[in-house]
Amino acid sequence: MAKRVFLIVLDSVGIGEEPDAAAYGDEGSNTLRACWQSGKLSVPNLQRLGLYNIEGVGCGEAVERPLGAFARMRESSAGKDTTIGHWEIAGIISPKPMPTYPDGFPPEIIREYERLTGRGVLCNRPYSGTQVIHDFGREHEETGALIVYTSADSVFQVAAHERVVPVKQLYEYCEAARKLLQGEHGVGRVIARPFEGSWPDYRRTSNRHDFSLTPPRDTILDKLRAAGLDTIGVGKIYDIFAGKGISQTSRIQNNEDGMEQTIAWAKKEFHGLCFVNLVDFDMVYGHRNDVPGYTAALNRFDEQLGELLPLLREDDVLMITADHGCDPSTPSTDHSREYVPLLLYGKEIAAGRDLGTRPTFADTGETAAALLGVDAGCDGESLCPLVLARG
Repeated sequence: MAKRVFLIVLDSVGIGEEPDAAAYGDEGSNTLRACWQSGKLSVPNLQRLGLYNIEGVGCGEAVERPLGAFARMRESSAGKDTTIGHWEIAGIISPKPMPTYPDGFPPEIIREYERLTGRGVLCNRPYSGTQVIHDFGREHEETGALIVYTSADSVFQVAAHERVVPVKQLYEYCEAARKLLQGEHGVGRVIARPFEGSWPDYRRTSNRHDFSLTPPRDTILDKLRAAGLDTIGVGKIYDIFAGKGISQTSRIQNNEDGMEQTIAWAKKEFHGLCFVNLVDFDMVYGHRNDVPGYTAALNRFDEQLGELLPLLREDDVLMITADHGCDPSTPSTDHSREYVPLLLYGKEIAAGRDLGTRPTFADTGETAAALLGVDAGCDGESLCPLVLARG
């Protein structure tokens, strides 16, 4: 039984199209392979753990004796967004996709939002987050109207200049949107997108904040908390689960900071789960089709992984996975419907154990809970009988 489990989500690091990828417009997507084909990908620590040994990964060089156990995880939920992916990792399969708005939000929603905030609304359609502040930022500064936009994901995003709308007030406006967008219009996330600077050189700040739907039922986080264990969220884990089941949270500035904080947690005493999200792969590189940037970010993560591994104790387990794909080499700038990797490493984990393809991300969370001695009873199946060295 483990005392500490470190579960790291490499946000959007998919490893190849799922069988239903065509229904999502994602034929041929393979985020990891796109980086590997750049010729610049160097992830020796992930490689030694077994990344390229995973079934169907389609790139890289497998090692003869992987240090970890490994699997390919298929998403069972209907969707390919961050919220649904993380909820499934934590034990909730979502049979229905969250609503999206390719034509913008309905007039009645916008009218009510304007009433609630006392401000007008600009844009109201799918848009690039950097382009939208360029195109509407000057009008926003002149009028005080909020820039509301969406994407292919189930999101309601509100951008405002920090000089026009103080960050605290923007958060209040987003909380109002979160209460408004329930039921039929229950988007996965309302996102505050503050920015600064002067036109045309606006810059988004680090004060982004996500207001997620509350998970519809208990996840492994709730089950671990009920068992008296620590549940530490690093990055936007707290936001994704609307704080539900999280005992402590550490906000981060970027991937590198996220790994620095994870390394710091590895040096502390706790008993339970450290659940980490590294969003830059997706937000900074995947959505911008930046193959070199994505590749460099993976390389840097691998370097920091090399710092984390020696800190793991005899009763620690490391799990590395992802929540969807976001292939930076395809014409699309949206998430892609892909399998994701699962790597497990620790003294009690059977090195080199090939777990094949699993039917749901939920097996990841159920396994994490079982390693900590908790039968979560969520939607997944524990891999412990297959993955423990004595198994």
